[in-house]
Amino acid sequence: MCELLVGLPEVTVLGIDDISDGPLIVEVEQAGPRPPCLGCGQLPQVKDRETVELIDLPYAGRTSRLRWRKVRFVCRNGQCDMISWTWDDTRIGFPRQALTDRAARWVTVQVGRCGRSVSEVAGELGCSWHTVNDAVISYGQALVDDDPNRIGTVTALGLDEALFCRLGPFRRQHWSTSIVDVANGRLLDVVEGRTAAGPSSWLAARGPAWRANIAWATLDLSGPYKTVFDTMLPDAVQIADPFHLIRLANQKLDECRRRVQNATLGHRGRKSDPLYRARRLLTKADERLQESGRTKLLGLLEAGDPDREVRDTWHAKELVRSIYDHTDANVALDFVTRLGVDFQDPAYPIEINSLGRTLTRWRHQIAAWHAAHHTNGPTEAANNLLKRVKRVAFGFTNFHSYRIRVLLYAGRPNWKLLPTVTPR
Repeated sequence: MCELLVGLPEVTVLGIDDISDGPLIVEVEQAGPRPPCLGCGQLPQVKDRETVELIDLPYAGRTSRLRWRKVRFVCRNGQCDMISWTWDDTRIGFPRQALTDRAARWVTVQVGRCGRSVSEVAGELGCSWHTVNDAVISYGQALVDDDPNRIGTVTALGLDEALFCRLGPFRRQHWSTSIVDVANGRLLDVVEGRTAAGPSSWLAARGPAWRANIAWATLDLSGPYKTVFDTMLPDAVQIADPFHLIRLANQKLDECRRRVQNATLGHRGRKSDPLYRARRLLTKADERLQESGRTKLLGLLEAGDPDREVRDTWHAKELVRSIYDHTDANVALDFVTRLGVDFQDPAYPIEINSLGRTLTRWRHQIAAWHAAHHTNGPTEAANNLLKRVKRVAFGFTNFHSYRIRVLLYAGRPNWKLLPTVTPR
């Protein structure tokens, strides 16, 4: 009955120690036929028994320890090179692991798949934080990196930056780049930095046959990521994310409003200033403005925008939004090209001129959205899952641990393979 409750393969339960206010200790020894010598194949004899204590799963709400009496053999053949060796059983526990195999796989699921904190799981097992974290990283890396089918075939790839951590006395920012299959909304990997070097190396490691399947590449008006796609995926059609383009137009509108505010009144916006009161209405979509809101906005612009610069930038922002009203990619490209040229007219404010230069430089990537309708939305969703892992962990400083934890939670690995992996 004890062996049935313990649930380990081919072990003999020697005893159970019930320590008051302590863990439940189950002492076991391996059963079954004695293995032959690894050198000559003869049956060895027992030399001694070494006791190894492993952390096991809780029993009935109590922490437990598995005290494993590992048998050490010695070869009877004096000519054999195998003098002595220990009888290991990876079904009970792997070498250099402080947890039993089943406990290590359980904590990998709890921390990696369920998103629980390491400290919470460690408290449930009654062990240290490092013991649980080492097991999660060891088994998690094997699950993530040893599965050749995890990444699969990708037809649309997206890149986006995410803040990794802040280090040093000046809290210097360290970034990471998320590589996402935007067609299926799946995080493929995370690399260090937000330059072109990391993603380029990752794509180079995939091989030319894998890269040839990628037809679409989404990005957020980032020069380094454009370099990655130009270099590693020259045949893929690049798509500028619509959200980031419209956000840029709103940002230019806000810059113009603040500049005119300081030029006319000599100070930053205050709650009684017309342009400050209009800041929310300016960024609101035109079709969402009610008649009363539109009347209020026009009145505030009349009062605080004497040269009509903010009004012109507001109209420019709405014209940028209208790019995505088109249904034909060729018409959209002509519209964006004309818009970029018109916005660079010196008669317009400097913010509109800057927006026009951006439209001209990215016109092909902006118009490509109309052909595929792929966006960086799945990449932003993956970054949201990264932030959840960071919040649960109260931040990371080790990128290796960060990568494994993130891929276990957001990378959708094949969890059916967890019982078969060999920890690294």
